[in-house]
Amino acid sequence: MKTFADKIAIVTGAASGIGLGLSTELSRRGARVIMADVNRDLVEEKARELSGSGGRTESAFLDVSDAKAVQDLVDSVAKNHGRIDYMFNNAGISITGDVKDMALADWRRVFDVNLWGVVHGIQAVYPLMIRQGHGHIVNTGSSSGLAPWPSVVPYTATKQAVVGLSTALRSEAETYGVKVSVVCPGFINTSIFSSMKYVNIDREKALKELPFWGMDPAKCARIILRGVEKNKAIIVVGWDAWLMWHNYRLFPAAYIWANRYIVKKVREQGVGR
Repeated sequence: MKTFADKIAIVTGAASGIGLGLSTELSRRGARVIMADVNRDLVEEKARELSGSGGRTESAFLDVSDAKAVQDLVDSVAKNHGRIDYMFNNAGISITGDVKDMALADWRRVFDVNLWGVVHGIQAVYPLMIRQGHGHIVNTGSSSGLAPWPSVVPYTATKQAVVGLSTALRSEAETYGVKVSVVCPGFINTSIFSSMKYVNIDREKALKELPFWGMDPAKCARIILRGVEKNKAIIVVGWDAWLMWHNYRLFPAAYIWANRYIVKKVREQGVGR
């Protein structure tokens, strides 16, 4: 509990899902949390709710694909609070369908948020943390960042990049006293599944195929913060994520073969076919 007391933390994608879970748990543990999200009204509402429950939270409108906006937020927080202890680059989106049906704009949007959003966060906060001599950058990847997942290929590509970026940066950053971790959750019950774009896929049919065992974001947040406290390089969340990762490492051919079933199920939900 004391690890996060009186610490300054920025959480992107904080209005819902894992980001809200992290903001809630950090606030409960005594941190001052700057909740940033592209959904201005919702993040303001959630920040007010946490403040009303005794937390110390602030809200900020932020599109992580805008490098200047991210830098401005980091500069403002550092000016107002004197430092930044934690940067949770958590904002993310997805798209599902066959790559053959996707437009270049679909790829760009996912990359702008999931990969460039993380890069923007690092680029903004890392020099500050070096000057401080301390800080912890926590990037949200995914189980698909550890094992490839079909039908969400742009998402998988960005999350594999985030895992590689984070683990490589960790080696550089430790010489400056800065820590870097990457979070790789499995299936978490968040709005990403209902809000993401479906390309030539029946949304309602696809949502019915989602597994019932998705983890609650609050539990996910507790596991993440436990990993942050231990300064883990890769924080794997959920038995499904562990299973995917180990199966892919031990039996890659079998894992890829099994993915054909996923492709088949997704294509069965195609619109107008």
